[in-house]
Amino acid sequence: MSNMNSDSRPQSEAGQLFVVATPIGNLADITFRAVETLNNVDLIAAEDTRNSRKLLQHYNIHTPMIALHDHNERNMIAHIRALLEEGKSLALISDAGTPLISDPGYRLVQTLKADGFDVIPVPGASSMTAALSSCGLPACPLLFLGFLPRTGKARKAALLRMSQGDYTSMIFESPHRLLKTLQELAQLAGPQRRACVAREITKLHEDIRNDTLAELIDYYRQRSIKGECVILLAPDDSSAHTRAISDEEILACSRQPEFAALSPSARAREVAKRLGIDKARVYQLLVGHTHQQHP
Repeated sequence: MSNMNSDSRPQSEAGQLFVVATPIGNLADITFRAVETLNNVDLIAAEDTRNSRKLLQHYNIHTPMIALHDHNERNMIAHIRALLEEGKSLALISDAGTPLISDPGYRLVQTLKADGFDVIPVPGASSMTAALSSCGLPACPLLFLGFLPRTGKARKAALLRMSQGDYTSMIFESPHRLLKTLQELAQLAGPQRRACVAREITKLHEDIRNDTLAELIDYYRQRSIKGECVILLAPDDSSAHTRAISDEEILACSRQPEFAALSPSARAREVAKRLGIDKARVYQLLVGHTHQQHP
């Protein structure tokens, strides 16, 4: 495996773990380096050996495989560590895309890194970057939450976090929950917030649709939905604007002559309207400032 590293680091006697990205749909979306790595390692740890066998057969790769998935990962760590200690090198792959991105492998990589083993990324396809590059929404800052909790307070908290931030937020969603999630986001973020749904990325029926939440709900309500989905929600522009206005600017605006005769509540309402910010913030600031002046 030493011929696969382009750097000049001395190679240790222990083997290395290569984290290898595989296609997310179109089998042509694999790098030369990924094919070379999968050919040259001693063993491939695959999320589903039956699924990965199709990819290996397509590229005439005959490296043996073992299964590593959510249900056996903890038990496999000691076995893989022992193989690395023997000098064998392994590749970690998931069913599609980049391992660890809402896929198994985190515990394994965390343990091996802590034990001093080399963990080497072999980058490539990822539905995250594919969707982000084609959605037409700001790419940075970005909040990625993976798959949301299905029910309960944790789900509501995650949806609120998506809807209230001045960042693009991204989640993965299954086709049968897509419509429900879009409807929940519309309730929290407003039906006119822009969003993108990316489905079947790189496949024959690829569908990447940027529209308001209301239009997306109407579109998918009328269709049979198949394939894993990526949902991206546009930033909350009002939230970003609120943070851009300083307390000093608010107080200066409140001192305008036309606001002098108004009560604190009415003044807060008019200042908030003029600056496009939240009335509660203005009111709290005005009341607090008055108390400071008149203890």
